Amino acid sequence: MHKKLIVLLFAFSLLVGACQPNAEPTAVAPQGLTVIVHDSFSASEGVISAFENANNAKLTFIQAGDTGSALNRLILTSVGSQEPEADIFYGLDNTFLSRGLEQDLFEPYQPAALAAVPDEFKLDSTFKVVPIDYADVCINYDKAWFAKNQLKLPGSLQDLTKPEYRGLLVVQNPATSSPGLSFMMATIAEFGDNAWLEWWQAMKSNNVTIVSDWETAYYTNFSGSSGQGPQPMVVSYASSPAAELIYAETELEESPTASLVAPGMCWRQVEFAGILRNTPNRDLAEKFIDYLLSKEFQEDMPMQMFVFPVLPEAVLPEGFVRASQIPETVASLDPDLIATKRDGWVNDWTNLMLD
Repeated sequence: MHKKLIVLLFAFSLLVGACQPNAEPTAVAPQGLTVIVHDSFSASEGVISAFENANNAKLTFIQAGDTGSALNRLILTSVGSQEPEADIFYGLDNTFLSRGLEQDLFEPYQPAALAAVPDEFKLDSTFKVVPIDYADVCINYDKAWFAKNQLKLPGSLQDLTKPEYRGLLVVQNPATSSPGLSFMMATIAEFGDNAWLEWWQAMKSNNVTIVSDWETAYYTNFSGSSGQGPQPMVVSYASSPAAELIYAETELEESPTASLVAPGMCWRQVEFAGILRNTPNRDLAEKFIDYLLSKEFQEDMPMQMFVFPVLPEAVLPEGFVRASQIPETVASLDPDLIATKRDGWVNDWTNLMLD
Protein backbone atom coordinates (compact mmCIF):
# COMPACT_ATOMS: atom_id res chain seq x y z
CA MET A 1 0.00 0.00 0.00
CA HIS A 2 2.83 2.36 0.83
CA LYS A 3 4.40 1.89 -2.62
CA LYS A 4 1.07 2.47 -4.36
CA LEU A 5 0.60 5.72 -2.46
CA ILE A 6 4.00 6.98 -3.53
CA VAL A 7 3.24 6.17 -7.17
CA LEU A 8 -0.13 7.97 -6.98
CA LEU A 9 1.39 11.04 -5.36
CA PHE A 10 4.14 11.16 -8.02
CA ALA A 11 1.62 10.92 -10.86
CA PHE A 12 -0.48 13.66 -9.23
CA SER A 13 2.55 15.95 -8.97
CA LEU A 14 3.28 15.50 -12.69
CA LEU A 15 -0.30 16.37 -13.56
CA VAL A 16 -0.25 19.49 -11.41
CA GLY A 17 3.06 20.58 -12.89
CA ALA A 18 1.74 20.19 -16.42
CA CYS A 19 -1.21 22.45 -15.55
CA GLN A 20 0.91 25.29 -14.19
CA PRO A 21 0.57 28.48 -16.28
CA ASN A 22 4.34 29.09 -16.33
CA ALA A 23 5.23 25.67 -17.76
CA GLU A 24 7.49 25.91 -20.83
CA PRO A 25 5.85 24.60 -24.04
CA THR A 26 7.75 21.97 -26.01
CA ALA A 27 9.48 23.60 -29.01
CA VAL A 28 8.59 22.23 -32.45
CA ALA A 29 11.59 21.77 -34.72
CA PRO A 30 11.50 23.83 -37.93
CA GLN A 31 10.34 22.01 -41.04
CA GLY A 32 13.03 21.79 -43.72
CA LEU A 33 12.49 22.91 -47.31
CA THR A 34 15.16 22.45 -49.99
CA VAL A 35 15.26 24.67 -53.07
CA ILE A 36 17.57 23.92 -55.98
CA VAL A 37 18.64 27.11 -57.79
CA HIS A 38 21.09 28.37 -60.40
CA ASP A 39 24.33 29.97 -59.24
CA SER A 40 23.03 33.51 -59.77
CA PHE A 41 20.23 33.12 -57.23
CA SER A 42 20.36 35.53 -54.33
CA ALA A 43 17.91 36.86 -51.76
CA SER A 44 18.50 39.14 -48.80
CA GLU A 45 18.93 37.50 -45.42
CA GLY A 46 15.97 39.39 -43.98
CA VAL A 47 13.61 38.20 -46.69
CA ILE A 48 14.64 34.57 -46.19
CA SER A 49 14.40 34.76 -42.39
CA ALA A 50 10.96 36.41 -42.64
CA PHE A 51 9.61 33.35 -44.44
CA GLU A 52 11.35 30.96 -42.06
CA ASN A 53 10.03 32.74 -38.97
CA ALA A 54 6.48 33.01 -40.29
CA ASN A 55 6.32 29.31 -41.17
CA ASN A 56 8.65 27.69 -38.60
CA ALA A 57 10.76 26.58 -41.53
CA LYS A 58 14.41 26.13 -42.40
CA LEU A 59 15.31 26.85 -46.03
CA THR A 60 18.26 25.14 -47.71
CA PHE A 61 19.42 26.33 -51.13
CA ILE A 62 21.42 24.07 -53.45
CA GLN A 63 23.30 26.02 -56.12
CA ALA A 64 23.64 23.72 -59.11
CA GLY A 65 25.43 25.74 -61.79
CA ASP A 66 23.73 27.56 -64.64
CA THR A 67 20.10 26.80 -65.47
CA GLY A 68 20.94 24.10 -67.99
CA SER A 69 23.26 22.35 -65.58
CA ALA A 70 20.73 22.57 -62.74
CA LEU A 71 17.99 21.14 -64.94
CA ASN A 72 20.25 18.29 -66.11
CA ARG A 73 21.02 17.48 -62.49
CA LEU A 74 17.32 17.36 -61.61
CA ILE A 75 16.53 15.11 -64.56
CA LEU A 76 19.23 12.67 -63.47
CA THR A 77 18.31 12.67 -59.77
CA SER A 78 14.56 13.30 -59.66
CA VAL A 79 12.80 11.86 -62.72
CA GLY A 80 10.85 8.82 -61.51
CA SER A 81 12.21 9.17 -57.99
CA GLN A 82 10.00 8.88 -54.93
CA GLU A 83 12.57 10.97 -53.03
CA PRO A 84 13.51 14.04 -55.10
CA GLU A 85 16.73 15.85 -54.27
CA ALA A 86 14.82 19.04 -53.49
CA ASP A 87 11.28 20.30 -52.95
CA ILE A 88 11.34 23.23 -55.39
CA PHE A 89 13.29 24.28 -58.48
CA TYR A 90 13.77 28.01 -58.97
CA GLY A 91 15.32 29.28 -62.20
CA LEU A 92 13.85 27.27 -65.06
CA ASP A 93 13.49 29.72 -67.94
CA ASN A 94 11.49 29.94 -71.15
CA THR A 95 14.26 28.46 -73.30
CA PHE A 96 14.45 25.30 -71.16
CA LEU A 97 10.75 25.35 -70.22
CA SER A 98 9.49 22.64 -72.54
CA ARG A 99 12.32 20.31 -71.57
CA GLY A 100 11.52 20.69 -67.90
CA LEU A 101 7.81 20.10 -68.49
CA GLU A 102 8.20 17.09 -70.75
CA GLN A 103 10.28 15.34 -68.07
CA ASP A 104 7.27 15.52 -65.70
CA LEU A 105 9.37 16.99 -62.92
CA PHE A 106 6.72 19.22 -61.36
CA GLU A 107 3.39 19.06 -59.55
CA PRO A 108 0.77 21.65 -60.63
CA TYR A 109 0.08 24.59 -58.35
CA GLN A 110 -1.72 27.85 -59.09
CA PRO A 111 -1.00 30.52 -56.46
CA ALA A 112 -3.61 33.23 -55.92
CA ALA A 113 -1.09 36.00 -56.70
CA LEU A 114 -0.70 34.66 -60.22
CA ALA A 115 -3.95 36.45 -61.14
CA ALA A 116 -2.10 39.78 -60.93
CA VAL A 117 0.78 38.68 -63.20
CA PRO A 118 0.52 39.79 -66.86
CA ASP A 119 -0.45 37.04 -69.28
CA GLU A 120 2.73 37.51 -71.33
CA PHE A 121 4.67 35.75 -68.56
CA LYS A 122 2.24 32.84 -68.08
CA LEU A 123 3.78 30.40 -70.53
CA ASP A 124 2.69 27.19 -68.82
CA SER A 125 -1.06 26.71 -69.01
CA THR A 126 -0.81 23.61 -66.77
CA PHE A 127 0.64 25.68 -63.88
CA LYS A 128 3.36 23.14 -63.20
CA VAL A 129 5.68 26.14 -63.01
CA VAL A 130 4.83 29.78 -62.34
CA PRO A 131 6.68 32.92 -63.54
CA ILE A 132 8.73 34.80 -60.93
CA ASP A 133 10.99 37.27 -62.76
CA TYR A 134 12.24 38.34 -66.18
CA ALA A 135 15.29 39.97 -67.73
CA ASP A 136 16.52 40.78 -71.22
CA VAL A 137 19.59 38.91 -72.46
CA CYS A 138 21.71 41.32 -74.51
CA ILE A 139 25.35 42.06 -75.25
CA ASN A 140 27.04 44.26 -72.64
CA TYR A 141 30.04 46.36 -73.62
CA ASP A 142 32.89 48.12 -71.84
CA LYS A 143 32.43 51.85 -72.46
CA ALA A 144 36.03 52.80 -71.63
CA TRP A 145 37.49 50.16 -73.95
CA PHE A 146 35.45 51.32 -76.94
CA ALA A 147 36.25 54.97 -76.21
CA LYS A 148 39.98 54.28 -75.83
CA ASN A 149 40.11 52.31 -79.07
CA GLN A 150 37.82 54.76 -80.89
CA LEU A 151 35.75 51.89 -82.21
CA LYS A 152 32.15 52.41 -83.24
CA LEU A 153 29.65 50.19 -81.46
CA PRO A 154 28.10 47.37 -83.50
CA GLY A 155 24.54 48.28 -84.45
CA SER A 156 23.31 44.76 -85.22
CA LEU A 157 24.21 41.12 -84.87
CA GLN A 158 25.44 41.15 -88.45
CA ASP A 159 27.90 43.93 -87.61
CA LEU A 160 29.63 41.59 -85.15
CA THR A 161 30.94 39.49 -88.02
CA LYS A 162 33.00 42.43 -89.34
CA PRO A 163 36.82 42.30 -89.02
CA GLU A 164 36.99 45.25 -86.61
CA TYR A 165 35.15 43.18 -83.99
CA ARG A 166 37.36 40.13 -84.34
CA GLY A 167 37.89 38.38 -80.99
CA LEU A 168 35.97 41.01 -79.02
CA LEU A 169 32.92 38.99 -77.92
CA VAL A 170 32.59 36.20 -75.34
CA VAL A 171 29.43 34.03 -75.32
CA GLN A 172 28.21 31.09 -73.26
CA ASN A 173 27.65 27.52 -74.40
CA PRO A 174 23.86 27.16 -74.99
CA ALA A 175 23.96 23.52 -73.89
CA THR A 176 24.87 24.50 -70.32
CA SER A 177 24.06 28.19 -69.97
CA SER A 178 20.66 29.87 -69.83
CA PRO A 179 21.84 33.25 -71.21
CA GLY A 180 23.89 31.35 -73.80
CA LEU A 181 20.78 29.50 -74.96
CA SER A 182 18.76 32.72 -74.93
CA PHE A 183 21.33 34.44 -77.10
CA MET A 184 21.37 31.51 -79.52
CA MET A 185 17.57 31.78 -79.74
CA ALA A 186 17.92 35.48 -80.54
CA THR A 187 20.18 34.65 -83.48
CA ILE A 188 17.69 32.07 -84.77
CA ALA A 189 14.87 34.59 -84.50
CA GLU A 190 16.97 37.19 -86.31
CA PHE A 191 18.40 35.12 -89.17
CA GLY A 192 15.85 32.32 -89.49
CA ASP A 193 16.11 28.56 -89.19
CA ASN A 194 17.94 28.29 -92.51
CA ALA A 195 20.61 30.96 -92.05
CA TRP A 196 21.44 31.30 -88.34
CA LEU A 197 24.28 28.77 -88.49
CA GLU A 198 25.89 30.82 -91.25
CA TRP A 199 26.06 33.73 -88.82
CA TRP A 200 27.67 31.50 -86.19
CA GLN A 201 30.16 30.20 -88.75
CA ALA A 202 31.09 33.80 -89.51
CA MET A 203 31.47 34.46 -85.78
CA LYS A 204 33.68 31.39 -85.39
CA SER A 205 35.87 32.70 -88.18
CA ASN A 206 35.87 36.05 -86.36
CA ASN A 207 37.28 34.40 -83.20
CA VAL A 208 34.27 34.55 -80.90
CA THR A 209 35.18 33.15 -77.46
CA ILE A 210 32.98 30.45 -75.92
CA VAL A 211 32.84 29.57 -72.21
CA SER A 212 30.57 27.25 -70.26
CA ASP A 213 28.71 29.66 -67.99
CA TRP A 214 27.75 33.27 -67.31
CA GLU A 215 29.97 33.70 -64.25
CA THR A 216 33.12 32.80 -66.22
CA ALA A 217 32.12 34.96 -69.17
CA TYR A 218 31.30 38.01 -67.08
CA TYR A 219 33.83 37.91 -64.26
CA THR A 220 36.83 36.37 -66.05
CA ASN A 221 36.59 37.23 -69.74
CA PHE A 222 34.73 40.54 -69.80
CA SER A 223 36.95 43.61 -69.42
CA GLY A 224 34.03 45.76 -68.23
CA SER A 225 33.70 43.86 -64.95
CA SER A 226 37.23 43.07 -63.82
CA GLY A 227 39.05 45.50 -66.08
CA GLN A 228 41.43 42.68 -66.98
CA GLY A 229 39.45 40.34 -69.22
CA PRO A 230 40.37 40.12 -72.91
CA GLN A 231 36.86 40.70 -74.33
CA PRO A 232 35.12 44.10 -74.16
CA MET A 233 31.76 42.54 -75.08
CA VAL A 234 29.87 39.76 -73.28
CA VAL A 235 26.46 38.12 -73.49
CA SER A 236 24.74 39.21 -70.27
CA TYR A 237 21.64 41.17 -69.26
CA ALA A 238 20.32 44.65 -69.96
CA SER A 239 20.16 45.12 -66.19
CA SER A 240 23.83 44.18 -65.61
CA PRO A 241 25.02 47.79 -66.00
CA ALA A 242 22.86 48.67 -62.99
CA ALA A 243 24.85 46.20 -60.88
CA GLU A 244 28.11 47.77 -62.05
CA LEU A 245 26.84 51.21 -61.01
CA ILE A 246 25.31 50.28 -57.67
CA TYR A 247 28.13 48.03 -56.46
CA ALA A 248 31.05 50.10 -57.73
CA GLU A 249 33.86 50.45 -55.15
CA THR A 250 33.69 54.22 -55.56
CA GLU A 251 30.55 56.22 -56.30
CA LEU A 252 30.01 56.72 -60.02
CA GLU A 253 27.88 59.12 -62.02
CA GLU A 254 27.08 56.43 -64.59
CA SER A 255 27.70 52.75 -65.16
CA PRO A 256 31.01 51.79 -66.84
CA THR A 257 29.09 49.33 -68.99
CA ALA A 258 26.00 49.46 -71.19
CA SER A 259 23.95 47.15 -73.39
CA LEU A 260 23.43 46.83 -77.13
CA VAL A 261 19.64 46.93 -77.41
CA ALA A 262 19.06 47.41 -81.15
CA PRO A 263 16.22 45.37 -82.69
CA GLY A 264 17.10 41.68 -82.96
CA MET A 265 19.91 41.82 -80.40
CA CYS A 266 18.04 40.94 -77.18
CA TRP A 267 15.95 38.03 -75.93
CA ARG A 268 13.48 38.26 -73.05
CA GLN A 269 14.19 35.55 -70.49
CA VAL A 270 11.39 34.60 -68.08
CA GLU A 271 12.28 32.54 -65.00
CA PHE A 272 9.91 30.13 -63.28
CA ALA A 273 9.65 28.14 -60.06
CA GLY A 274 7.92 24.80 -59.60
CA ILE A 275 7.19 22.22 -56.91
CA LEU A 276 9.06 19.00 -57.60
CA ARG A 277 6.99 15.84 -57.95
CA ASN A 278 6.79 13.60 -54.87
CA THR A 279 8.00 16.24 -52.45
CA PRO A 280 7.16 15.21 -48.86
CA ASN A 281 6.74 18.89 -47.98
CA ARG A 282 3.94 19.88 -50.35
CA ASP A 283 2.14 22.33 -48.03
CA LEU A 284 5.30 24.26 -47.15
CA ALA A 285 6.39 24.22 -50.80
CA GLU A 286 3.12 25.89 -51.78
CA LYS A 287 3.70 28.56 -49.14
CA PHE A 288 7.17 29.26 -50.54
CA ILE A 289 5.84 29.59 -54.10
CA ASP A 290 3.27 32.04 -52.70
CA TYR A 291 6.12 33.91 -51.03
CA LEU A 292 8.13 34.16 -54.26
CA LEU A 293 5.20 36.10 -55.74
CA SER A 294 4.73 38.27 -52.67
CA LYS A 295 5.47 41.99 -52.82
CA GLU A 296 8.22 41.52 -50.23
CA PHE A 297 10.18 38.98 -52.26
CA GLN A 298 9.43 40.62 -55.63
CA GLU A 299 10.81 43.96 -54.44
CA ASP A 300 13.93 42.28 -53.09
CA MET A 301 14.91 40.62 -56.40
CA PRO A 302 16.06 43.64 -58.43
CA MET A 303 18.90 44.49 -56.06
CA GLN A 304 19.79 40.85 -55.40
CA MET A 305 19.69 39.26 -58.86
CA PHE A 306 19.19 42.32 -61.08
CA VAL A 307 16.06 40.97 -62.68
CA PHE A 308 12.62 42.51 -63.04
CA PRO A 309 9.70 41.29 -60.91
CA VAL A 310 6.64 39.92 -62.70
CA LEU A 311 4.31 41.41 -60.06
CA PRO A 312 3.23 44.81 -61.45
CA GLU A 313 2.76 46.38 -58.02
CA ALA A 314 6.37 45.71 -56.98
CA VAL A 315 8.30 48.99 -56.68
CA LEU A 316 11.67 49.13 -58.45
CA PRO A 317 14.70 50.79 -56.78
CA GLU A 318 15.74 54.12 -58.32
CA GLY A 319 19.33 53.07 -59.05
CA PHE A 320 18.18 49.88 -60.72
CA VAL A 321 15.82 51.78 -63.02
CA ARG A 322 18.36 54.49 -63.83
CA ALA A 323 21.08 52.15 -65.11
CA SER A 324 18.97 49.38 -66.66
CA GLN A 325 18.10 49.50 -70.33
CA ILE A 326 14.82 48.15 -71.64
CA PRO A 327 14.86 47.20 -75.35
CA GLU A 328 12.01 48.59 -77.41
CA THR A 329 11.68 45.21 -79.10
CA VAL A 330 12.92 41.78 -78.08
CA ALA A 331 13.43 38.68 -80.20
CA SER A 332 10.99 35.83 -79.73
CA LEU A 333 10.13 32.39 -81.06
CA ASP A 334 6.97 30.33 -80.73
CA PRO A 335 7.23 28.15 -77.59
CA ASP A 336 6.04 25.10 -79.55
CA LEU A 337 8.80 25.66 -82.10
CA ILE A 338 11.37 25.86 -79.31
CA ALA A 339 10.01 22.65 -77.81
CA THR A 340 10.28 20.84 -81.12
CA LYS A 341 13.64 22.12 -82.29
CA ARG A 342 15.65 23.24 -79.26
CA ASP A 343 17.69 20.06 -78.82
CA GLY A 344 18.41 19.85 -82.53
CA TRP A 345 19.48 23.47 -82.64
CA VAL A 346 21.82 22.98 -79.67
CA ASN A 347 23.32 19.88 -81.29
CA ASP A 348 23.84 21.75 -84.56
CA TRP A 349 25.48 24.64 -82.70
CA THR A 350 27.72 22.25 -80.75
CA ASN A 351 28.82 20.38 -83.86
CA LEU A 352 29.68 23.63 -85.59
CA MET A 353 31.26 25.65 -82.78
CA LEU A 354 32.94 23.04 -80.56
CA ASP A 355 34.41 20.60 -83.06
